[in-house]
Amino acid sequence: MNIFNNIEDFKRIHNAVTTVGFFDGVHLGHQKIINLLLKKAQDQETESVIVTFEPHPRLYFDPTASQNLKLITDIEEKINLFRNLGVHNLLIIPFDGRIANLSSEDFIEKIIIEKIGTHTLLLGHDHRFGRNREGSFEYLKQNQAKFGIQVFEISRLDIDEAAVSSTRIRNFLNNGEVGSAATLLGRNYSITGTVIEGKKLGRTIGFPTANIHIESPYKLLPKRGVYAVEVVIDEQEFGGMLNIGFNPTVNASNLKHIEVHIFDFKEDIYNKKITLRFLSRLRDEQKFNGIEALKTQLSHDAIEAKEIYSKGKLFY
Repeated sequence: MNIFNNIEDFKRIHNAVTTVGFFDGVHLGHQKIINLLLKKAQDQETESVIVTFEPHPRLYFDPTASQNLKLITDIEEKINLFRNLGVHNLLIIPFDGRIANLSSEDFIEKIIIEKIGTHTLLLGHDHRFGRNREGSFEYLKQNQAKFGIQVFEISRLDIDEAAVSSTRIRNFLNNGEVGSAATLLGRNYSITGTVIEGKKLGRTIGFPTANIHIESPYKLLPKRGVYAVEVVIDEQEFGGMLNIGFNPTVNASNLKHIEVHIFDFKEDIYNKKITLRFLSRLRDEQKFNGIEALKTQLSHDAIEAKEIYSKGKLFY
């Protein structure tokens, strides 16, 4: 996949098939758009192009958005997902004042047509574009002869009578419903971070943990609690149990921690990047009456998490 981080570097494609969006989560609804994008590109013997934006437009329009913006996928995760789906070209446009103030007509003419070379444009049913979000599928459909492009809308995708949307997935994750989120994502929800030094209290009670630092401040963490997870280290997979919270029994703190105990694993992985795939939520985080009570509960958690991991299924 060719990746372009600004418009000027993009190499124009003859009769490109293009779609535009932020694509947070690259969920099943997004995948439907992308699969159609790839099919139309193949049928027309040309290349597919995804246009997305970084950072999220909300951070430009709303100075307070940085306090509560939470995303399902950061840009690196989206790049990997697009690549795995077989997209030919990805244009990541820095979202700034110049882009924010482009009219919908200028966005289509100057970027989508002139810079990219688009012949066919696919849009999700609710996608808006241009200054003040004035552009829409209806606008393009009415003016496609003027622009000289074909425009297609992807209708709403339903699974089990529930609409697929990034908002719905975020709500599931905020409630700890990682299985429901996985159903709409088409994969288990995951986070990737770097293993950092912790207080090493876990090893003193027989459950050593790797402390994880997430680089992006906007990455959504599921609801506080204990989870069964799959841990990916250097492309190897291990079972584990993860705690998101404040360690109230042994290390009460105002800072939220992400700690994973990896089953049957003793290697030094400080400063390594690892990925955690959420399989199932086991329980709430809670404060126990002493270390022995905590150890007993962790032993029960480990048995349950190992059983879940051993099933080898994508969703739980």
